[in-house]
Amino acid sequence: MTYLLRFFLLALWVWGPGVVRADDVSEKEIGFIKTLEGPATIERDKKKMPASSGQHIRVNDIIRTGKSATMGIVLKDNTILSVGPKSELAIDEYVYAPKDQKLSMLTRMVRGTLEYISGTIGKLAPQSTRFETPMAILGIRGTRFLVKID
Repeated sequence: MTYLLRFFLLALWVWGPGVVRADDVSEKEIGFIKTLEGPATIERDKKKMPASSGQHIRVNDIIRTGKSATMGIVLKDNTILSVGPKSELAIDEYVYAPKDQKLSMLTRMVRGTLEYISGTIGKLAPQSTRFETPMAILGIRGTRFLVKID
């Protein structure tokens, strides 16, 4: 099965039932790895660690997948990020405080493939959701997109 097909199947599986609730993740963590196939790492505070299913994600983590890896991430607001092989991304900013009307997300994609399915932030405050790539900054106004960076 090709990596791209596996990536899309992972995205469909992650998007299905079983999304995280905001109270399942501590204040420091912004989400978790729901699925992982193949080797991947998370760099946190300049230290690399192997990624694993169930592992929490924090702001400023740098996520890297190996050449045959795919990863599904669910954030507190139920945003879904499906990360393809040979990808690198960082979530540079994430604020999810709907009661205070503070919502924002800034993700920096260096290389690879990513499918985004918006959660609460993208639906309630689309102007506060941005993805940076080496060539462009994407302002999200929809609920779903796919980006590939070589």
